[in-house]
Amino acid sequence: MNRILVSMACFMAVSVASTQAFAGSAQLLLDARTGRVIASENPDAPNHPASLTKMMTLYLTFDALRRGKLSWDTPVEFSKYASGRPPTKLRVKAGDSISVREAVLGMIVLSANDAATAMAEKIGGTEENFAGMMTAKARQLGMPNTTFVNASGLPDDRQITTARDMSALGVALLRDFPKEYQLFSTRSFAFRGRTINGHNNLMYRYKGMDGIKTGYTNASGYNLVSAVADGNRRVVGVVMGGRSGASRDNIMAQLITRNIGKAANGNALIASAVPSTPVLTAQTTGSIPTPVDRERTITLEDVIASAPTPAAPVPGSRYGSAYVEGAASSAAAATEMMVSGARPRPMKPIPLRRDGTWQIQIAAAASAEEAMSLLQTVRDKIGGPLIDRDIYTEAVTHDGATTYRARFTGFPSKDDAQSACDRLVKSSYDCVLMPARS
Repeated sequence: MNRILVSMACFMAVSVASTQAFAGSAQLLLDARTGRVIASENPDAPNHPASLTKMMTLYLTFDALRRGKLSWDTPVEFSKYASGRPPTKLRVKAGDSISVREAVLGMIVLSANDAATAMAEKIGGTEENFAGMMTAKARQLGMPNTTFVNASGLPDDRQITTARDMSALGVALLRDFPKEYQLFSTRSFAFRGRTINGHNNLMYRYKGMDGIKTGYTNASGYNLVSAVADGNRRVVGVVMGGRSGASRDNIMAQLITRNIGKAANGNALIASAVPSTPVLTAQTTGSIPTPVDRERTITLEDVIASAPTPAAPVPGSRYGSAYVEGAASSAAAATEMMVSGARPRPMKPIPLRRDGTWQIQIAAAASAEEAMSLLQTVRDKIGGPLIDRDIYTEAVTHDGATTYRARFTGFPSKDDAQSACDRLVKSSYDCVLMPARS
């Protein structure tokens, strides 16, 4: 344990660096019937979503339509800020307006940044407030590693996601808005005397594919989320960090073709369960993150309420780091805290799995996010004995200071855990072997 504490500063530096999103290759194929991950590569590596961001903007737009807050003909006004967003865009002048229908089609077909920003301002008042609503909804849908700071996906270092999280969002759009989802197969639409054509080329040539969204920035590389039906099988694929649009499309086609036969037959999409907290600190390998109640409306009040503020430890808890939530003074402040990481997010440790008798600890970090990010990075790098193990962080408070232990759990025997430790040590990581607790 002394070795862990001595090297803690080094591990914290590594974990902080690992939270920086980059255009790294990542892919995942999810069985939308069962939530099982059929195939993946770097599924939890942080990446910039680029225009995949508009999937969440559209989710909240569909939600507002469903609840009667908007109609398809409601005018969406363009502020000077929205009108000035960089291309691609519908090129609507400041002070002008379009319908919700046109804004939705603009986002789906053209990936219009000005339409996404205008819709954000229509629903959230400001794009900043709307970004807070997006992030709060992401937590509800089981996307613990996603932070949104704008509605379009335009470059911002703070806007990050993972392939696993984007697969959860893809399933949510299919499941929660089946009628509206059909718009994702739109190839073109008429707008003010001109025809606007889409650029989801793979959808037009791959049988059974009906969406969902492409994305690209220099920082993100070429991204794609696709949904495919094959008989009663339904899968959602994610490819991130492609080197070109063509190579990204080819990777997606191969990912689906090689693995869709492994998907389960059925009629229903994965259902949601409601855990006790919308933020996860442990994630089960190979399964979709468990969402909380997706039917509850996200409002500006939710954004304010979800802003983390340090408070006293919960009395009687054996986890000294369990905090009660406070409220910020404004939605803008709430959004800033959500995206900046200036304060630790309230975390509630999840009990260890009972299907393994041993665990290993590789580091301690200053926050649960840093510990989880390090574990994901190490698992992706080492693979082998870690690839099927759960990651887990436990908070420990000593002399008023809280640290978060980064652990792999679920090893069936001491020898299995020792083998994983040996592999880690050879790669210059620390490792402490210990029995799992019930």
